[in-house]
Amino acid sequence: MPKIVDHGKQRQHVAEAALRVIQREGLDKATVRNIAVEAGLSVGSMRHYFSSQAELFAYCMNQINQRIHKRYDELILRGDLINDLKDMLLLSLPLDNERRMEMEVCMSIVAKGLIYPELGEIIHEMFDAVGKTCYAAIQFLAEHKLLSPGANIEHEAERLYALIDGLGIHYMMRPRRLSVEKIERIIEQHLQSLMYIEHGKGSFEP
Repeated sequence: MPKIVDHGKQRQHVAEAALRVIQREGLDKATVRNIAVEAGLSVGSMRHYFSSQAELFAYCMNQINQRIHKRYDELILRGDLINDLKDMLLLSLPLDNERRMEMEVCMSIVAKGLIYPELGEIIHEMFDAVGKTCYAAIQFLAEHKLLSPGANIEHEAERLYALIDGLGIHYMMRPRRLSVEKIERIIEQHLQSLMYIEHGKGSFEP
């Protein structure tokens, strides 16, 4: 009786192998042959699951996007405004091994975006996920009348996005210079600077 292969699970298996190769050896070494060896498959069978490298890379990026959304869904809010917003924003940063691997892979694939135009949409989705998180944080402050009077939501969301993006890149490149504690403090102080404080409203203990 022929063995029944779960196509979806095999695609996932190949994608995980590709992520390991990209992180360990770089995108240039993520050839069909090397990924096949990592996945324990033949080169021929690889083409049953992905018709091209670009399709495989797009699938990998999509898997990373799903992981990011899953983390947001599973975030436990503690009822402390600053800490809850800070925790939400920290999920976008490569502060543990899994998220660092994801960012390394994403940066490698983004660099190939001009070569593989079909990756454009999924790359934009990845960047939009962080941007939407920053917008949601600013929108939350505005809806609860905690945003400083006269502040522009779109402008402040872009400013927060630039801060989070910059912290992520700096932490990736120079982790000894920028500790997790320092990152947390920078985000806390930035959020505090945005808030309208009246009769203790929106305040927090530094």
